Amino acid sequence: MAWKPVDCHAHSTMSDGSLDVPALIERVTGRGVRPSVSDHISRDVSGAVDSIDGVRDYLDVLAPYQIGRGGEFCWHDTLWRELPDDLARRFTHRLGSLHAIFLEDSSLVHAFSRKFPANLSRDDYMNALVANAERLAATMPVDILAHPTLVNLSLRHVPVDELWSEEREERLVSALFEAGIAFEISARYKPHERLVRRAVDRGVRISLGSDGHSVEQVGDLTFPLALARHCGVRDEDLFDPYERLN
Repeated sequence: MAWKPVDCHAHSTMSDGSLDVPALIERVTGRGVRPSVSDHISRDVSGAVDSIDGVRDYLDVLAPYQIGRGGEFCWHDTLWRELPDDLARRFTHRLGSLHAIFLEDSSLVHAFSRKFPANLSRDDYMNALVANAERLAATMPVDILAHPTLVNLSLRHVPVDELWSEEREERLVSALFEAGIAFEISARYKPHERLVRRAVDRGVRISLGSDGHSVEQVGDLTFPLALARHCGVRDEDLFDPYERLN
């Protein structure tokens, strides 16, 4: 059977996606991609699965399908800490996301907010982002770091070199390597090639994700797969949650 990539990060109507599970599977499969559903599981995302009972119901819906059973957990939210082992074992993969980061005073800066603290410099924000990624890698039981280069809305126009120093990149990559967490090449929040190459050279496993929410987005791995191959990643070495299906 010919190899096919896996979209390890796609959203259905069980959180904020526009397709129900059967429609998502049909769309992704039609693109020559193996599907998974990785809906938001958090108390801080609108429309997300937001309780332990909700997680159980979510996994029950996915159980009849031979697809990846994922979940995207917010680092700054506590729901991932409450997940019992019996539910954790039912996932083929879990994603951790830095949708918000803690500052030294324990306040939060959200990635999707247009508010940016007036007294916070760009460098201090980026240093806090990397420090949060290191803490996530050390403590959060996930398989993939979703969209690793996601930053606050106010910084998305800033050139990569003004945000990502080599020292910051090395800290992020080392944290993922030590924890055995995969680096997602996101179709939605595209990482720069230098950082992906650094991850690959360090031995960090690569995951592909559309982060799709719509019929146009789910299963579109054109950019992630091309970049992974460009950086020398063999198809068979990509993170594959289907290895965990039972």
